[in-house]
Amino acid sequence: MSWSESLRTALEALRLHRMRSTLTVVGIMIGVAAVILTVGFGQGAQDQVKSQIDSLGSNLLVISPGSSTSSGGIRGGLGSASTLTIADAEALNSKVAAPDIAGVAPQTQSSASLTAGTTNWTTSVVGTTQSWLDVRSQKLASGRFITDEDVATQAAVVVLGATTSQELFGPRGALDQTVVVNGTTLSVVGVLEASGSTGTSNNDDQAIVPISTAGQRLFGGTSRTGVQAIYVQAVDQASLSAAYQEANTLLLALHGTTNPTDADFTITSQDSLVEAATSVDKTMTLLLGAVAAISLLVGGIGVMNIMLVSVTERIGEIGLRKALGAAPRIIRRQFMLEASVLGLAGGAAGVAIGIGLAFGIPLLSEQTISISIPATAGALVVAIAIGVIFGVYPADRAARMAPIDALRTD
Repeated sequence: MSWSESLRTALEALRLHRMRSTLTVVGIMIGVAAVILTVGFGQGAQDQVKSQIDSLGSNLLVISPGSSTSSGGIRGGLGSASTLTIADAEALNSKVAAPDIAGVAPQTQSSASLTAGTTNWTTSVVGTTQSWLDVRSQKLASGRFITDEDVATQAAVVVLGATTSQELFGPRGALDQTVVVNGTTLSVVGVLEASGSTGTSNNDDQAIVPISTAGQRLFGGTSRTGVQAIYVQAVDQASLSAAYQEANTLLLALHGTTNPTDADFTITSQDSLVEAATSVDKTMTLLLGAVAAISLLVGGIGVMNIMLVSVTERIGEIGLRKALGAAPRIIRRQFMLEASVLGLAGGAAGVAIGIGLAFGIPLLSEQTISISIPATAGALVVAIAIGVIFGVYPADRAARMAPIDALRTD
């Protein structure tokens, strides 16, 4: 008997028991679809985290102040001290001391209420410099951004985020309007393009003012000379490590620190942010993937059970074929083909369902699902392998059956 005849016979046997075959296929289909969706959910979450972190800016380093200690000996967390200054940011702009740094944007911020006529809105007021727009990879929807001249003259100007503009001025637009912050009237000179949120921070809900205006006219206190963060943009991705070393060395020297472990600042790179943010996603993906793998295993056991039942029901057929001269390998081949077809059909259906849901779910929710080609191909291969592996024992049992015993049973 040729392979084509064996395949035709296997398909006919499955057709005669279509309900049993369909249930087996469904079991494998659910397992394969679960694997595709599980990996897709995990990768989608990781891609979403990476996209959010990338929205901070390209090739970015974030320098934060160290911790403070109160008179009572209570130590604050990192970022609670006022150890970074505008002078530090200006020093980092030196192409001689830091040739791998392309841009520097100091930043100070505080929550404040903005009033426009009879409307008010509480948001983050960010004091920074002209380079902030490029360093943070933001774009303008209208108007202009703050300039070096605005910083030098403590200009009463503000650039609003898309959400802030909408909340204060609605569809009429914010450009050339005025807002009042802590008693100071600011002219709206620009509106940022919408860029979404980064974690718990909404990039579209903020008001950008010159750093000198924020320190001298709006906030006062330590914000006059201190900054809460310095964003450093490397020349390119390959230069990120060099920019890190240059910034670290320069700030240690400026702060008179000889031992790096005593540094009163911290530098965080995007890579470390991505690694920290995606660690939980990877763990959950692994856990859910294990559950999906178990469902595939259950599907494989279903294939073996179905094939064992099929062997038991077809003992007479097996005995007759062997009595007519069918070799054990022919019998074994037929049952292996039946199991393989079940695995292939379940795998193909699972891939189709998994991909369909991967495209459909994001249309109904904000969840991102990334289709992994390796995971999809792997799930299909595993489904076929399950059919083959779990079909070995029933096929071998049928092949080893003695013709006289099979005919006697019938």
